[in-house]
Amino acid sequence: MNEQIVRLTKIVKIINVMFVMMKIYLLASQRLKRRWWIRPVNLTRNNLSFHHTCFAQLKLKDEEHFFKATRMNIEKFKVLLTLLRGRLQRFSKREPINEETRLGITLIYLSQGCSPQYLAWSYKMGLSTVRKIIYETCDAIWQELHEIYLAQPNQTEWKNIADRFYVKTGMPHCLGAVDGKHIKVICPKSSGSLYYNFKKTFSIVLMAICDQNYSFVFVDVGALGSQSDGGIFARSAFGRMILRNQLEIPPDDNLPGTDKIFPYFFVGDNAFPLRRNLMRPYPGRNLSTGKLYFNKKLSSARVHIENTFGILANRWRILHTTINAAPVNVDKIVLATVVLHNYLMLDRNGGYFDPSLVDREENGIFTPGTWRQSSTDMRSIRISHSNRSTMEAFTLREELTDYLLDNNGA
Repeated sequence: MNEQIVRLTKIVKIINVMFVMMKIYLLASQRLKRRWWIRPVNLTRNNLSFHHTCFAQLKLKDEEHFFKATRMNIEKFKVLLTLLRGRLQRFSKREPINEETRLGITLIYLSQGCSPQYLAWSYKMGLSTVRKIIYETCDAIWQELHEIYLAQPNQTEWKNIADRFYVKTGMPHCLGAVDGKHIKVICPKSSGSLYYNFKKTFSIVLMAICDQNYSFVFVDVGALGSQSDGGIFARSAFGRMILRNQLEIPPDDNLPGTDKIFPYFFVGDNAFPLRRNLMRPYPGRNLSTGKLYFNKKLSSARVHIENTFGILANRWRILHTTINAAPVNVDKIVLATVVLHNYLMLDRNGGYFDPSLVDREENGIFTPGTWRQSSTDMRSIRISHSNRSTMEAFTLREELTDYLLDNNGA
């Protein structure tokens, strides 16, 4: 009798488990059930979408507005499409979305900063389809181009950058300017205050170095906005290489016109630590003539990174917005804009770079770049008060100050 009761109890438990599983299955089926596979309005995609009615006509008849939509001329677009075609090609039972449409959607999203929902209506696609296209294309752009247009320089290339910086700004042995910017994002799910920064917004950080031609040399993206600025720098790939002397920079060499050996270095503002290979300005007021002159020369080199970020945000308006995407996809979007910037900066006649965009000084008159006229949500990282410097770094800065003062006007 007892054995029968035990068996019946087990059978009842199995039936209850099966009932619960069936209920879960039915609920999931209701959630996944679609009213239609393709919305009726999207069935006319191949004839009446934005790509066929407007984008194709811009490419054939209106290069000016095509440039405004994509930030590149038609020839550069065709070259980019050729480079990416293999990564963007898709195969399916239904007719897949072609590579040109995928690239066009992504470039318009990056250049105009418009919402994916608006693009979904314009291109007669589902919202999830448009988002997936944007993220996949941004990733393809980075994967295909970064080894060519954002490769880490070798010693000879670093030396060439330093020589050009010296000719342009008068700052010797300068390998580039470094700075960091906060990229505003929608608060990621279940992230708490990890991305909450000092401006009381949510962000990730883009750390970058530029050369004398306003092109990026090194980038690191993805640091949490809540981190202290000293922590952001120390944890970035570039910061670790600087602090551990792991960059393949040229060995110490003579300062121009002297027999004094001096290391090569990067320049940054007061948010960065003073190191043997990283110079920052003298803090405070009532500085001596030599220190003021040093700060002026350092600023003339450091302003290049401000202008580089200015051009980037001016051309790719998505960086002016609060990006609504998961952090991993925000990284893809930002990296795509950076490598596209370098890709287009190589052709100074392509329209992407305009000299009026950057700060310039003619006949002693300073003219700010036009990028400063447009507001941007790319905030610089804060001044950090926790950076400790070595005596060697202080001594080197004093030596460089004396050299600049001695060669003032030379």
